[in-house]
Amino acid sequence: MHRNKVVLATHNAGKLRELRALLSETDLECKSQAEYRVPEIPETGQTFFENALIKARNACRYSGLPSIADDSGLVVDCLQGAPGVHSARFAGEKATDSDNLKKLLQAVREFSAEERTARFQCAMVYLRSESDPSPLISVGTWEGRISMTERGRHGFGYDPVFLVIGLKRTSAELEPQEKNRLSHRGQALRQLVEQLRKEYLLRSQNTARRSTG
Repeated sequence: MHRNKVVLATHNAGKLRELRALLSETDLECKSQAEYRVPEIPETGQTFFENALIKARNACRYSGLPSIADDSGLVVDCLQGAPGVHSARFAGEKATDSDNLKKLLQAVREFSAEERTARFQCAMVYLRSESDPSPLISVGTWEGRISMTERGRHGFGYDPVFLVIGLKRTSAELEPQEKNRLSHRGQALRQLVEQLRKEYLLRSQNTARRSTG
């Protein structure tokens, strides 16, 4: 894969850190959208995919470069899928991670551990340009359960209460490398990178054919 610039369409420092770590072994040159003064845009979609597409188009528009955007959130079964696409603003538009955690734990307090099944879900897109009609799309799902006590010092968002199935540890108790290997975002990004590798390989082959033909 040739070294290509790509804008990571997020202002979330924790997410930006994770994406850069996950892309560190590729030949992509990752740029923060802050470098291009890309403004926030309302996430008005009804699904993770719709919101990811909104953010990717916004980053392409202001940077003039390809972009990668994801939208992800926590889906809790006993809350009928909430907080879902509203995960980052579950407790209000200006909510902090602490505010959101507090509201979540209040909402699930009457449910048993067996009923507090949940999953992180992620939809990720790669747009070559703002008007790209065929974005690359990938998804990831990470199963868990809501813990009533916050544990761990890593990660961000709901990580301190997301008890990973089979590990007896929360996401925030995992070292970053282990989290990136298991997480919904890690799954989605690895799928996306594989699609990009195939696209770049095909493009290189076509270029070689034209030059020899």
